[in-house]
Amino acid sequence: MRHTDDPTLEEQPLFASHQSVLQYLNKYAEEVRHLIRFHTQVYDIRREDNDGQDRWLVCTKDLVTNKASERYYDAVAVASGHHYVPILPDISGIRLWNKAYPNVISHSKYYRTPDMFKNKKVVVVGNSASGLDIATQIGLVSKHPVLNSKRSGNAGSGRIDTWKKEMPEIVEFLSPSHARQAVRFADGQVVSDVEAIIFCTGYYYSFPFLSSLEPPLVVTGERVENTYEHLFWTPHPSLAFVGLPYKIIPFRTCEGQAAVIARIWSGRLALPSESKMKTWEGKRIASRGAGKKFHELGNLEDFRYHNEMVEWALQAQPKDIDRVPPKWSKRDEWVRNNIPAIKRAFADKGEGRYRIRSEDELGFEYPLGVNA
Repeated sequence: MRHTDDPTLEEQPLFASHQSVLQYLNKYAEEVRHLIRFHTQVYDIRREDNDGQDRWLVCTKDLVTNKASERYYDAVAVASGHHYVPILPDISGIRLWNKAYPNVISHSKYYRTPDMFKNKKVVVVGNSASGLDIATQIGLVSKHPVLNSKRSGNAGSGRIDTWKKEMPEIVEFLSPSHARQAVRFADGQVVSDVEAIIFCTGYYYSFPFLSSLEPPLVVTGERVENTYEHLFWTPHPSLAFVGLPYKIIPFRTCEGQAAVIARIWSGRLALPSESKMKTWEGKRIASRGAGKKFHELGNLEDFRYHNEMVEWALQAQPKDIDRVPPKWSKRDEWVRNNIPAIKRAFADKGEGRYRIRSEDELGFEYPLGVNA
């Protein structure tokens, strides 16, 4: 987790604290800080005629003075993220259960520290990055085992964790009249006296400031419509999105995307025709569906995607390598596949983990003789 051109985060522990990451990002942004307008809400972006040119009208409001303003732009990059509207599955009995036991069910969006789960019986739903991280942190203070409910496996190392028990998905929240704080899993197991359930089940895509666009950007919330390479809005590629995919390494993925956007908008790279861009979307739907899987880049697909972005950026004319990140290597893939075990080994070090700077120090050494 770092930008290619600033390795200073490597001076922090192997898994840096969120405070350290925030300081790193603030420092990284210093050279462009004077270009940023803080305390500003973007409430509408739409296409409008501006002196005979079709441009983007961006409508904003200063949240301190409440003053509204408008300004035209040639292009807009949306990098607001998509971790805002949490997904909570509508499981049988969940509404009544939540009313009977308030504050027991929550979402990873609201998780901050493991302290409130000390000595509690906890179920963590989901086994992607947030689910694994939260389960690992809570497992240090909660009752054991932490029940990790999931639909599918993840690319781990095969290590067996005695502090965690893997469970199938929850299919029912049992009525309080039948059992106390109990849930039923897909294999029929019933677990009672559950004191905390954290859903790490992702987010809906939501861009209310782009709701006037036609064709619409978001219909079901499961994906962004009419996009090319998870990046450009096909009807008007002067609108681009940074970071739409999930199950990715965000820093590196966004760097690759930014390198492509900059070169296309500066005229050094060309986009294919609109029909070819629509064909890409059609093929993606055919292979992954039109739902939430559309933007999923799991199982190292994000590595392949990033490497394709780098190759694309390097085709720019005139050629340059400024701000083009490196491709992922075989060694990077090996580390990625071992992340769950590396994270747990890091946590097992207790206070000593703050001195760990590399996976090698935890006993994870890249096999000799393997091409890096």
